[in-house]
Amino acid sequence: MRAHPKLRPIVIATITACCSAGVMAQTLQEVVVSASRSEQKSFDAPAAVQSVGREVIQDAGPQVNLSESLVRVPGLTILDRQNYAQDLQLSIRGFGARATFGIRGIRLLIDGIPASTPDGQGQGSSISLPSTERIEVLRGPLALLYGNSSGGVIQAFTKPAPDAPTVDYQYYVGSYGLHRADYQFGDTVGKVGIVADYSTMSIDGYRANSTTERKQFNGKLAMDLNDDLKVNLVFNQFDMPLARDPLGLTRAQLQQDPSAAGTNATSTLTRKIVAQNQVGSSATYALDKDQSLTGRVYYGNRENTQYLSSSRWVGLTRDYYGVGLQYNARTKVADTPVEWVTGYEFDRSREYRVGGLSPAGQKTGANTRSEDNQSENSDLFVQGTAALSEKVSVAAGLRNSTVRFISDDYYTSGGDPNGSGNVSYQATSPVVGVTFHASDSLNLYANYGKGFETPTLAEMAYVPTAGSTTLLSGQFNTALNASTSRHYELGTKWAPTETSRVDFAYYQIDTTDEIVIERSSQGQNSFKNAPGTSRSGWELSASSQWTPHIALTASAAMIDAQYSQTFTTGTTTVASGSKMPGIPQTSVYSELAWTSQPAGASRTPNGLRLAVEMVQSGRIYANDSNTESADGRTVFNLSASQRWGVGKGSLTAYARLNNLSDERYVGSVIVNQSALQFYEPGLPQNWTVGLSLRVPL
Repeated sequence: MRAHPKLRPIVIATITACCSAGVMAQTLQEVVVSASRSEQKSFDAPAAVQSVGREVIQDAGPQVNLSESLVRVPGLTILDRQNYAQDLQLSIRGFGARATFGIRGIRLLIDGIPASTPDGQGQGSSISLPSTERIEVLRGPLALLYGNSSGGVIQAFTKPAPDAPTVDYQYYVGSYGLHRADYQFGDTVGKVGIVADYSTMSIDGYRANSTTERKQFNGKLAMDLNDDLKVNLVFNQFDMPLARDPLGLTRAQLQQDPSAAGTNATSTLTRKIVAQNQVGSSATYALDKDQSLTGRVYYGNRENTQYLSSSRWVGLTRDYYGVGLQYNARTKVADTPVEWVTGYEFDRSREYRVGGLSPAGQKTGANTRSEDNQSENSDLFVQGTAALSEKVSVAAGLRNSTVRFISDDYYTSGGDPNGSGNVSYQATSPVVGVTFHASDSLNLYANYGKGFETPTLAEMAYVPTAGSTTLLSGQFNTALNASTSRHYELGTKWAPTETSRVDFAYYQIDTTDEIVIERSSQGQNSFKNAPGTSRSGWELSASSQWTPHIALTASAAMIDAQYSQTFTTGTTTVASGSKMPGIPQTSVYSELAWTSQPAGASRTPNGLRLAVEMVQSGRIYANDSNTESADGRTVFNLSASQRWGVGKGSLTAYARLNNLSDERYVGSVIVNQSALQFYEPGLPQNWTVGLSLRVPL
């Protein structure tokens, strides 16, 4: 008799996560949690979800940026702007593409603790890559059950503690003055496991005025207090004492010297200073073999100071915290197996925002801005999966969200109007999906969901100055509506052999009141609502262990993202059918890897690994009217690693040569930049080499 679809053995969901280390795929059964909030085999998850594992993260580069390893996930776009003052530009199916700094429209979680604030802001640098075991990327309607600004979900998990005391050390050097060091200790004492990781990074940068220094600590205590109670305690610290901002370039500046800084960057010393600390705890208590309770609590503080090219500075001090409780259960309803989860989440952020003049990059005079900005969410959710038969399962969920914003403006002198205000948003997000388990090697699924996305506090911070076509005024913009979206998705997961896997998804997304950039001026941005947008596209990922020594990984995606209704922004009319800016229309990734040791020898075999990568990205528009754009690019990268056994430990050498053909290309764009400084150049040919030492004590 055929096994129940929830229990049958499956092929690894993402061979990408293992084959780079020469591991036989058929023996692995990858588990993910993002799709259903409980452990579930990825092959049976009724959603587009990929997991990138430790070996890929290690092989992909010096572990500084998420773009190194996540570039292989279809539907996820990471534009590496080589500007650490502004972080990566990260979008999923176009959500988040409007972000001029940080991450918007995508939920970030680290060990189950939110790394996104209630309004949807987040920073990719919050994830400490050297101590990360895996990263899950959830796309499509099921992501909407994570609430506000969940066009997708990125969830990182810290590596488990080793059984014996172990020290790890990594050191990388590379082009443009890159230095990266990491120190890690792990051990298990009784029922307590510890992982402590400290890393440093410094780089001079390819472009003028782009020097950066970063320090990061990530620690995790995992405690199995008894057979029923498990507690995790995590602490993260991120310190960036200096990140110079080279700004964007005009097309003429780009053609003349892509390594130059943008207008006024050097004279005003544009830069950012960040310090962030966060502590959190989660606990899971098994009521019995079929029921459990999970609670979480966290608190964080972020200090941020930025010097702009307008000879002004802005700063904020943010305190944020939250709690959550969820109940998981397995039961039967009329002989139908059902797995379900219900819960409540409350999160709050309060930031004190100030600003003033900074000629030549130095603060001077009294503050010209002083205000309190607050955001909070209060959400209830329920999600369940029912196995109607051996062939068919149904997943459904509902989330009710309330998001509130409050601004108290304390600076109203000098003709500056009072910018105080408050606004709240409420939405109910339903999701439903059906999976047809055609065979042990083929699943088909269809999903529908309705989501919403509020503006962030940063996006409500400015409005266009009356009578000016370029300047902005620091007023709280309560006129912004939350956008609402309807998502349709069809997908299939196929494992034609024990060592190969193909995933395909097609989607259609229709959005009302899309939040778009109205004006980007001298590091400040104002936003407005576009009446309607439409996105349609497909995503493909495939992987195969061709021979015991050769593995292929590939992914591709296409998206047609356009404004479905005509609207006006400033003095510009954006016609229906215009492409949404900041979203590459196509992307392709492939890696062909050879290992001296056959796959399946061990999880991390000794020996040599050689690989060649191709990364392609299509045309990307820089403004709503589509008069400015960056051409597509195709870049080839080479990588090599050699691992030796050293007693009970190991020594691994890494080397990479990126952009083999030294192609000149635009890495990212600053959408609707009012001074036409849209373009941020990608890196020319560059290299890194590194060593990793693991020593059990």
